[in-house]
This record gives sequence, structure tokens and C-alpha cells, in this order.
Amino acid sequence: MNIGILALQGAFAAHQRVLTDLGTSVTLVRGVEDLVGLDGIVLPGGESTTMSMLLDSSGIHGHLRELLGKGFPVFGTCAGLILLAEQIVDGRADQQQLGGLSINARRNGYGRQIDSFEASINICDAEHACSMNGVFIRAPRIEKVTGDVHVLGTVNGDIVLVRQGNVLGATFHPELGNDRRVHEMFLKIVSRHNDDLEQVQEVRS
Repeated sequence: MNIGILALQGAFAAHQRVLTDLGTSVTLVRGVEDLVGLDGIVLPGGESTTMSMLLDSSGIHGHLRELLGKGFPVFGTCAGLILLAEQIVDGRADQQQLGGLSINARRNGYGRQIDSFEASINICDAEHACSMNGVFIRAPRIEKVTGDVHVLGTVNGDIVLVRQGNVLGATFHPELGNDRRVHEMFLKIVSRHNDDLEQVQEVRS
């Protein structure tokens, strides 16, 4: 399994450490050529408008959007989730979205850097229910979910972790703590996607 991490801007190094600790091969994505051979990609936290512009200038945006349309596994955290949201409540007019998550998100939904905080997140999916500590830094707020978006985590009623198909999105920074469960959740999505592709190839052959 080879997971890419968008490394144009933002907190990609922490994601790299987590995935490496989990025994996963990692490719830092800085150009279109780095998308070749990936099984999934992580969009890290950072500054969403800057990341959007760099995705466009690097040529990655169109290719990544095409992959998303084909069910390619993607995991976005904080700014990465903003890029995946269908609508940004307070986004710039020229900001281009990748899409993939049928959500409305608000940038800096909890305030500025000084308003960053940690909180216990209630995690619930088909395999387990638990809680984990989450780090929120200039975090976006998910204000609305539609379609087949599944809510996997909440804090005081606020939605902080969602999944739609092979796309996972978190408003917090799971890479900054010692809890690896959210990254493990994404790797399971990737593994199942690979299994599905192998089955399709077997049928066609």
C-alpha cells in the first residue's frame, strides 16, 4: 500500500510520521507525476486558500478531482476537509473545490489560532464506538451534511468526522496526537477499495 500526502503546504510531515509508524509506504505529492502508483492520498491541514492556489498552479487539481470522481480514497484533515467540501460558507470567490464530501463547511469555525483547543471526540462507525482526544487548530466547522454522508465523530453536538464513500474528512488534527485510529480507519478504506478493484479485474479477465 502506497499512500500519498499532499506536500505543497501545511502539516504534511506529521501525517508522514503516523503512516510510516503504521508500516505504510508514503509518497510526498508535489507534482502530477507523484500521483502515479498511489492507493490513496492525504490532504493535510494548512491554509486552504493557499493550498487551493498551489493545487491549481501545480496542475494537480484537475487530476486529483478526476481521481475523486472514480472513487479514489482521500483523507482530508482541517484545511484538507475544506478543499473536499462541496460548499464553503465563507470561502473566497476564486477558491476552487475538489469536492468529494457533500457538506457545507465554515473556515475558522471556532475562531482564530488563539482559540485552538483539545476535546474528547465521540467516535462511532460500523466496527466500534469509542472516544479519542482531538486537537482543533483554526478548525473548520461542518454546518450541514447531505446525501449519503456518514457522521463518524462529534464533539458537543458538532460534527467533526465524516465519511462519504471512499472519502474521509476530519475537522481536527488526528496526526498531532498519539491515537492512530483515524488513520487506521482510512487505511481500511484504502484496503477495501483495492480489494474491490482486484475483484473487478478478476471478473473482467
